Amino acid sequence: MENYPNCPKCNSEYTYEDGTLYVCPECAHEWSQTEEAIEENVIRDANGNILNDGDAVTVIKDLKVKGASSSIKIGTKVKSIRLVPDAADGHDIECKIDGFGAMKLKSSVVKKA
Repeated sequence: MENYPNCPKCNSEYTYEDGTLYVCPECAHEWSQTEEAIEENVIRDANGNILNDGDAVTVIKDLKVKGASSSIKIGTKVKSIRLVPDAADGHDIECKIDGFGAMKLKSSVVKKA
């Protein structure tokens, strides 16, 4: 038996292939096989919005910075982010923050501005 991806809508494991589509029998959701490949490399913010290079984001919680006397406060706006999709440590955003310099952030601690 082939191993098909879980449904992106309801996470059902009972999906099957129908031509060029995957189909979920539980929620009737259909999606293309190429859409599945594209979705794997997408980076999303804490609210689920898709992030792109050059976007502006806002920090949603206070972040302690090693070696700095202060922390990055909630509501700090960061402009011109650069995405790093295959980051091993989970820090998938590179940016410059005023007062701190070059930083790496996790997409789970920002929202799209």
